[in-house]
Amino acid sequence: MIITPVSTTSAKGKEILAGLRDRFQLADPACQQTVTGIIADIRQRGDEALIEYIRKFDAPEMSVKHLRVSEEELHEAMASVDEDFLDTLELAIERIYTFHEREREQSWMVTREDGAITGRLVHPVDSAGLYVPGGQGGKTPLVSSVLMNGIPAAIAGVERRVMMTPPDANGTINPALLVAAQEIGITEIYKAGSAWAIAALAYGTKTIAPVDVIVGPGNQYVTEAKRQVAGRVRIDMIAGPSEVLIIADETGVSSYIAADMLAQAEHDPQAQAMCITTSEELAGQIVVELKKQLAKLSRSEIARKSLSERGVILLAKDLEEAILLANQIAAEHLELMVSEPFLWLTRVRHAGAIFLGRHTPESAGDYLAGPNHVLPTMGTARFSSALGVETFIKKSSLIAYSEEALQADSGHIQLLAKLEGLTAHANSVAIRTGKK
Repeated sequence: MIITPVSTTSAKGKEILAGLRDRFQLADPACQQTVTGIIADIRQRGDEALIEYIRKFDAPEMSVKHLRVSEEELHEAMASVDEDFLDTLELAIERIYTFHEREREQSWMVTREDGAITGRLVHPVDSAGLYVPGGQGGKTPLVSSVLMNGIPAAIAGVERRVMMTPPDANGTINPALLVAAQEIGITEIYKAGSAWAIAALAYGTKTIAPVDVIVGPGNQYVTEAKRQVAGRVRIDMIAGPSEVLIIADETGVSSYIAADMLAQAEHDPQAQAMCITTSEELAGQIVVELKKQLAKLSRSEIARKSLSERGVILLAKDLEEAILLANQIAAEHLELMVSEPFLWLTRVRHAGAIFLGRHTPESAGDYLAGPNHVLPTMGTARFSSALGVETFIKKSSLIAYSEEALQADSGHIQLLAKLEGLTAHANSVAIRTGKK
């Protein structure tokens, strides 16, 4: 059996739940060490090291001259895609723009009666690096990643948006990626992937100027590189394998649930497809559907490995328990496939994205619904959010005191400063007000 349903109260169920609550993990020590070496190499040798890595792992004939996608390549890409793709791309862009435009933040100021002014200034960062994985050597271009990374940065007002994506063996990028980038205003694109691309974005090379923020999904080397450069630059998140948790009552449709579990499982053998249901009968039907649908998938072996090693079907006593467990698991994608999903929505506190009802597959959120699909994984939805416009902005506090305001606050400021043993702080007020 691919997955054996188990009760949440059984010894096996408790063991599974304990693992799900504590599933955060960093890259293994070997990966960490390798990435540390790559970053140091890029910092020291710049373009020379970058080209060596690209030649070794992706494009044997790559040169510095061809590192950046040329205008000619961009024009050729536009001419090579069909109208159906362009129509779908236009719709996806419109939906994602419409959603993320509501995330804009405004600067604000408050004036007190004594003339003091305080506030917050909101500014975009100057530059952002947008990492887009290669997608099986360019055969399966991850167009949605281009849009989900690039559109929020555009809305935030980031002046320089740089896309990094690994080339195929011939040193080219799939035209669909180049068209998607151009359609949202990105033309600075480099043919580099993995940890060396992240290092180049963070520290810069002679060819590639460094950026302020790095976002986008990737394998464990990309994720570990982002973790190691965090602090020098902002990153979106430390992401793990993709995951879905489906909460289903007796009204759940087994074929839909199985299809959505498989949609996660086909990503990667490490992907995690989970279901908590209150119906033992439905649990059995889901297993049957998984076997039936699995045989029809182009990535069936990947999905089979994911399900057999990491797939979970748990039987809960009621929806109260199921939602409680969902909040503890804090999944990247949470589907409420129950009779009244909006009634239970108010009980959900921790999830990257929530999908309501039987007609809302997670794949709708991946591509066309509008919300971002770059989401917290490994339980980090307890404290982290989806990538959005706020990822690309920073906020500065604003303070302006009048003479009257400083006189009024002088004693309080000095009291706190002296309490902390900072007499120079106290004096900087006293020297202006004459009050000690």
